[in-house]
Amino acid sequence: MGLSSLDYFIILFYLLAIAIWGIISGGKQKSTFDYFLGSKKIPWWAVCFAIVATETSTLTFISIPGVAYATNLNFLQLTFGYILGRIFIAIFFLPAYYKGSVETAYKFLENRFGIKVRKSASAVFMITRLFADGVRLYATAIPIKLITGIDYPTAILITAIATLLYTYIGGIKAVIWMDVIQMFVYLFGAGAAIFVLFKQLDINLLSILNSTDLTEKISIINIGIGNNIQNFFSIPYTLPASIIGGMFLSMASHGTDQLIVQRLLSTDSLSNSKKAIITSGFIVLIQFAIFLFIGILLFMFYNGIKMDPNEVFTKYIIEHIPSGISGLIISGLLAAAMSTLSGSMNSLASALMFDFLKPKFNFSIEKELKLSRILTFAWCCLLVLSAFLFMNTTKTVVELALSIASFTYGGMLGLFLLGIFFQKISQIDALIAFALGIAIMIIVILFTKIAWTWYILIGSFFTILSGNLSSYTRVFIKK
Repeated sequence: MGLSSLDYFIILFYLLAIAIWGIISGGKQKSTFDYFLGSKKIPWWAVCFAIVATETSTLTFISIPGVAYATNLNFLQLTFGYILGRIFIAIFFLPAYYKGSVETAYKFLENRFGIKVRKSASAVFMITRLFADGVRLYATAIPIKLITGIDYPTAILITAIATLLYTYIGGIKAVIWMDVIQMFVYLFGAGAAIFVLFKQLDINLLSILNSTDLTEKISIINIGIGNNIQNFFSIPYTLPASIIGGMFLSMASHGTDQLIVQRLLSTDSLSNSKKAIITSGFIVLIQFAIFLFIGILLFMFYNGIKMDPNEVFTKYIIEHIPSGISGLIISGLLAAAMSTLSGSMNSLASALMFDFLKPKFNFSIEKELKLSRILTFAWCCLLVLSAFLFMNTTKTVVELALSIASFTYGGMLGLFLLGIFFQKISQIDALIAFALGIAIMIIVILFTKIAWTWYILIGSFFTILSGNLSSYTRVFIKK
């Protein structure tokens, strides 16, 4: 069908409205405490919605329906692990963060080990986030180019500039409140797609659940017991791999990544941070179910014909969504992208300011705030350049984004677990363990066929093992 004038008007109106309202909602910033932590006055439910929106990128919006289209609903098993991982964070990580004055996740590592560990972890976070979210920004440009016809660089710049406007001025308050709105925008877009698909297929939910032709397609649980050991570890969505992998992924991404931890530190109490992180897990479960269900409906619509799962939802939007609703769905796609991008800009700027610049330089409050905005702008530019870097990649964007994070998440999580549970580990032990954990993950990812759902568990295990071996070796040599 293509886009109509009405669709373009809806998209333009959305971009302008979100930028203006984001600036207003951010309020006046007086210090970096306001700019990066929202004065610790953000309601827990807003933080909860912001967490969900931040972890929902264009990859989720476009690719998760493609997963269900190509396979079944086994992917939903991951969310069971997500919930367990968040409960673990609430019990063990958050109390550790609230014991002292912690501005970033990595300040905890300084309190526990020393400044070198803090800077090392923060630097790894910044590099990982820069490239992983560069991929996500590029991923946003793919459906926008296919739908509107504009080129990749223009689509990337439009998304980045609209996001920068409110992030630069309003700081974390604007980011969180816009995330709340954007979560409902992209879910509304997903709901609109489901509504149209139901009408075009002329079916109801009961007929889908009772269809014998779809029994395997709507299967959620895959026990995976029948596989031999080699195949067991190479299949990503068995129940054990999904629960363990989802749990460790959630612990790493939500317990050690400044992108999420920054939001958890913006509430006024430990109990509110706990409510925000745990509730977000159940919302993500519902959200993934919605996006996977779109994939099932698309499978029925196209009669299961073979096509690129990353393009099936985009193809449907272009060819079959009525005028007006297309604009709403594309606005939802942009909402998913902007919520992640705004969080990246702000969290990257906060890590550089708090972990590197503020401890070294004695800035005035006014200079700190001004520099923080400059850093936000600079990270936006770097994220755009990172997105440009991936425009000629031959790998699918989902594989690319997951593989980038997988290289470092295991080592990062292992480092935090060493800090929380192993009191005899010193700074040198932690640095050795962190380096070895990342090195081992490079080998595992590049030279084995182990499924990605096992990566973070393996990386964490070897990081913890390396730290303890280093500690015991030092003690033995001294004796």
